[in-house]
Amino acid sequence: MKRFSQVALLANLIHSSSAFAPVRFVPHTPVQHQHVGSFRSSQESCVKLNESNFSDQCLLTPEGYGFSSTAERIIEVSSKGDTTGYVAVKADTRVIDVMAEITEGDEDVALVYDGSELLGIFTESDYIDFSTKRAKSANEEESVAFLISAVKEFVTPASKLVSIGLTYTANQAITAMQQANVRHVVVADDVTNFRLTENSSVVGVISMQDVMKQIQKDERLSLDSLQKKFPGLKDPMSQMKEEIKSQANELARDPETAKKDLIRVGTAVLSVLIVGGFLSGSPWLYDHADLAMIGIFITGYLFIILEEVFEFDKAAVALLMSTGMWVTYADYFGPAHNTATSVVIDQLGEQLSEVSEICFFLLAASTIVEVVDAHQGFKVVTNQITTKSKKTLFWTIGFLTFFLSAILNNLTVTIVMVSLLKKLVPVESDRKLFGAMVVVAANAGGVWTPIGDVTTTMLWMNDQLSTVPTVTELFLPSFVCLVGSLAFLVNQVEEDGSLDNSNLPEPSALATRGQVVFWSGIASLLAVPIFAELTHLPPYIAMLTGLGAIWTLTDIIHMGEEDGNALKVPAALSKLDTSGILFFLGILMSIGVLDKSGILKDLAVFLNENLPTQDIIATVIGLASAVIDNVPLVAATQGMYTLTEFGTDDKLWQLIALCAGTGGSILIIGSASGVALMGLEKIDFLWYAKKVSVGAAVGYFAGIATYLAQYSVLHGDLFGSIVPEAMAAVDMAGQSANILF
Repeated sequence: MKRFSQVALLANLIHSSSAFAPVRFVPHTPVQHQHVGSFRSSQESCVKLNESNFSDQCLLTPEGYGFSSTAERIIEVSSKGDTTGYVAVKADTRVIDVMAEITEGDEDVALVYDGSELLGIFTESDYIDFSTKRAKSANEEESVAFLISAVKEFVTPASKLVSIGLTYTANQAITAMQQANVRHVVVADDVTNFRLTENSSVVGVISMQDVMKQIQKDERLSLDSLQKKFPGLKDPMSQMKEEIKSQANELARDPETAKKDLIRVGTAVLSVLIVGGFLSGSPWLYDHADLAMIGIFITGYLFIILEEVFEFDKAAVALLMSTGMWVTYADYFGPAHNTATSVVIDQLGEQLSEVSEICFFLLAASTIVEVVDAHQGFKVVTNQITTKSKKTLFWTIGFLTFFLSAILNNLTVTIVMVSLLKKLVPVESDRKLFGAMVVVAANAGGVWTPIGDVTTTMLWMNDQLSTVPTVTELFLPSFVCLVGSLAFLVNQVEEDGSLDNSNLPEPSALATRGQVVFWSGIASLLAVPIFAELTHLPPYIAMLTGLGAIWTLTDIIHMGEEDGNALKVPAALSKLDTSGILFFLGILMSIGVLDKSGILKDLAVFLNENLPTQDIIATVIGLASAVIDNVPLVAATQGMYTLTEFGTDDKLWQLIALCAGTGGSILIIGSASGVALMGLEKIDFLWYAKKVSVGAAVGYFAGIATYLAQYSVLHGDLFGSIVPEAMAAVDMAGQSANILF
């Protein structure tokens, strides 16, 4: 018997007329649920439920069932026909007509719409409030007026609706309803902090009764299944434990599992040997500390590259790698004797300071972008992008990234563009390719201005480059690098109409506050190089200042607003990928050890002694920057050659800027932009190497060839110098392809 019918209307006042609006409904593909053989070993859900006086019997059901059932599954199972747990009514529908629809149908709540805008929900609690107010009517005329009132006057507003996403579990739904003291939750495709967002589309409504009914049904099925499988055991818990043992044994016999077990055992043994070697103070470490550091570096990179095989988070590996290398350097390298000297301590502090600057820069820039996105500020850009052709969009985003990275910096632009791609490109595999293209375009665009890439900035600040020649002589090679790479990569883009399902709303005017936040955010990013130039302070100070300004601005805009917290900076900070920043920290700290110990300097000297020309050296430095951070490589090169030998704007410095900036695109770990993309889109090393590295290498060598041709034309020696250089570059390209692929 329906609850609403118990509190219902006076029968003689219910009218047959009613007006209903079509519900804003997003078609979605139902999840195909399969009964899994293994039972849950995690007690996370049970722990939360015990806090609400639920028992731990949730362990009786497989993952995806019982308390771990998703909201989408509960809707699918509990729905009757086309119903989704509610009726949809127009805002001006009379309360008595809404109640008539509810009592005569299968649903017990109504969602109230004004056109396509959701105004709120009307439940039994709202009807009780309505009846209470009506009972207080001064006379019968006022009482009748209540009965014909529009339902919009008595709804719980949309801003206060308790909401969950499609993948939220029954456990989360129960907790949300208990904490809010409600009996229904709205299920939508986009939910933040259990509240609907501006982009949310309602999928359905589920009640506490729907949830508990599904849980009880799943548990009964699980118990029946266990009783049939283990008839000799009468106790349900004993049956469940036996099932867990059975499934664990079955899983262990799987070849894939056996391979993983072998990898884990091998990793554990290797870890014990490494730790034991450090603790033993082996004489070998004192004599070969440099080899030990290189070995740790290579091993760590292998674990990062093969993250999907080893299943170790790359951030954890990067942190352990950096720690191992610093311990080796401090206690065993050179004159060290199991004690870090004051020189090493100073070097560690210096390196941490340098890396922290980049991490804080990344943190502040990401937060500003997130705040702008929360206010839909990127509508200013996305409103202009109307193409439904993926290839056209590919080129458009590439050129936009290229020019933006010249006036901002490649790291900031990568963060901004990847955020835009999450709205523009709905298919994950496509978005990864577009994100990789952004890295290539950002690195190429950062080369031809002094503020676009950190290595160009280093050369510029040390007077090896000046502004005008850098722009005029490096623009064309950088542009050719971009076009060459994109022309190769665009062949992987397939036109399939998927952009029709992008998450972008229809082009519409941006609210005034959204425009203020957008332009303030852009101004904060653009002001970074200006601030740094005027104050001579590091760029991260400028970026943190911009974050502080945006923080204050959004606090002022949303002052006194009950639901404004989701649009403020603290909410944006909670969404950041902390593990990605820690990965960045570990990688750069590891590179720093190689720099401080002189290993990178030795590499640069080796290249100088064994390669025929400076042009080839610059080319190899670019290839090396695909594996090793280009900052210490360029710093080592600056130490090898002086301004007396090679003056300002010499061919060597320009070629180093071009190669170090664009060579990092060949592998995803070769640039700050690539590392940022790994964290933002969860792209692994092998995927990038397979899909992007060849295309990035094509652009890289095309850019070098263009620069050499341009230089020869400008200096009147086209055939006397470019032919030998081109032949050497082709030979180097072939050797590099054999090494990398």
